[in-house]
Amino acid sequence: MANLNDLLEFSNGMVAMRPFNGIYAGGFVEMPLGSVFSIQPGVYYTQKGYEMRGQLTGKNLDFLAAGASATVRSHYIDVPVVVKAELAKGLQLYAGPQLSYLVKNDLKVDAGLLGISLFKNNIDITRQFNKTDLGIVGGASYTFDNGISINAGYDHGLTRLDKNNMTETYNRVFKVGVGFRF
Repeated sequence: MANLNDLLEFSNGMVAMRPFNGIYAGGFVEMPLGSVFSIQPGVYYTQKGYEMRGQLTGKNLDFLAAGASATVRSHYIDVPVVVKAELAKGLQLYAGPQLSYLVKNDLKVDAGLLGISLFKNNIDITRQFNKTDLGIVGGASYTFDNGISINAGYDHGLTRLDKNNMTETYNRVFKVGVGFRF
């Protein structure tokens, strides 16, 4: 199999992939460049990854409830430097480059039959992945008068995650957050 998409196609629907829901936390400093634009460097801890689930299905096999899941959870330190524009009072748009450093990468595997877990294992797979990921980020935020802000953004990694370049996998992350401005 050349890549993960080939595996999913080969499984004929028995394996499904979905994004992993993780957390992110951190802070930024905003440096005004006038009344509308500013530069905003930041540092964040971010969890990224994906989950694959497989179910053995077929005529007279459903009673077995045989299946497996594999979750890749990646722990990154993200350093974005974005240009931010305030379009209206409280409403901002931002975009810019981001450098991400992989701290740790875990693979959690769980397989079972008849509702009983037969195999569980956590494997450190950090060494099989590139430590840095260069990407671009963008999004929108709204800051209320009391300092509370909400934001939605997208991270688009440009570096292949696999150190050996055997798969075409990249970080593609949607983020939604709540924050407070001092």
